[in-house]
Amino acid sequence: MRSLIQFLETVNLYVGNFVRWSALIMLLLQFVIVVLRYVFGISYIFLNEGVLYLHASLFMLGAGYTLLVDKHVRVDIFYAKQTKRGRALTDIFGHIFFLIPSMVVLIIYSMPSVQASWKILEGPISVGGIPASFLLKSLIPAFCVLLIIQCFANLLNDLISLTTAKNTLQNTHTFS
Repeated sequence: MRSLIQFLETVNLYVGNFVRWSALIMLLLQFVIVVLRYVFGISYIFLNEGVLYLHASLFMLGAGYTLLVDKHVRVDIFYAKQTKRGRALTDIFGHIFFLIPSMVVLIIYSMPSVQASWKILEGPISVGGIPASFLLKSLIPAFCVLLIIQCFANLLNDLISLTTAKNTLQNTHTFS
């Protein structure tokens, strides 16, 4: 089971390590846009859309990695005060009843739009922009799949920690 968890986490680890470079590229591209606009008085729509594509890629593809490293936004009212077992139970509940269902619904409702976009190879958002809106729309199901992959890895980790904690408690009580 550990090898399955490692494989699932490796997917988001590689995607996260690849996508993190989009932040630097986006920064440099935005710098070029500002210099072109304010120093030379030139503006290119495709460059502005490039920032949009990189920004979308960073957040949509980086979400699974963020969940992997446990740096996602969490409303931490009760979670911080819980035991490791309580946190695992809370995470399992959240993954099963919130994360997985919402990602499945998002995939179901986004796929017709993504498929239609691929069917016609939908062009740029604006005239003179990047002629690949179909790629931008494809980030939605990719986002969902990467989060579901990491969700399963987290679920397995949480289940292992619950059974390990239970066995540890039983062993402790046996020797007392």
